[in-house]
Amino acid sequence: MLSARSLFQEIVDHDDAFQLFCSIAASGESQGGWENARIAALVPAAMRELGPKIVRHGADEDKHGRIFNALLRKRGLEPVPVPPETDYTMLLERRGIGLAHDKLRREEPLTEQDVVVYLAHSRVTEQRAADQMEMLVRCFGGHPELGNAIRMISDDEYNHLAYCHEELLRLAREGHGRTIQRVLRESALTEIGIYRDVSLAVMGHMGRLLRWPAPKAALLAAGIRGMYAYERFSGWHRMVSLRMPERRDALGGVPTAAPGFAQPTGATASPGS
Repeated sequence: MLSARSLFQEIVDHDDAFQLFCSIAASGESQGGWENARIAALVPAAMRELGPKIVRHGADEDKHGRIFNALLRKRGLEPVPVPPETDYTMLLERRGIGLAHDKLRREEPLTEQDVVVYLAHSRVTEQRAADQMEMLVRCFGGHPELGNAIRMISDDEYNHLAYCHEELLRLAREGHGRTIQRVLRESALTEIGIYRDVSLAVMGHMGRLLRWPAPKAALLAAGIRGMYAYERFSGWHRMVSLRMPERRDALGGVPTAAPGFAQPTGATASPGS
């Protein structure tokens, strides 16, 4: 019987599949770290109080990238190139989800509108990340090799999502409500299509590495398409609602450490640099 647990167990138990999975995850997290660092550096003066929280967000994502790379090293594996069709963050940027990299590379301060859009985009993508990590914690939270890393990343993703809710609600009270709701809806409808395409591409690569029989691959693809249909019909609404989180000021303070994993040795490089 197919289940999320059995599927991921196959990936974890196979070095080549695990190598690709961690490489894809590390690449996306590292890119997110760079993006948040640039946004923090370019925050407009009127929103300067957000700077430290955006720095913390980026530092967490950079930490996650190091954690996935550390998991590879523990197995004696190196990161592999990420197939373009599986690069979730790159595909999001190409479809206008997130601030364009050429804009972030410039030294011009962002506008208040840019920051509102960034937070709305983040609320959508962090919902996906939080849901995925919650599922992995249920399946592998007690795993001797992966459990500590998964629980640590999941807690951070919960913080990131709480931060997006709290800051967007504050900005809505300050008059940005219409923009926030518009960007949330557009982002969610775009994201669910990209997530479907990336999921199909990742499962295609995994299927070849793990030599899945055609019926199993077809069943998994049908499940991915079925989830997209549900999200397109009504499931996307969970990605655009806003509510005050139980964990307030979730990104206040300094970034949390990752005991047992490599710590940063320098600044995060720009994607493609």
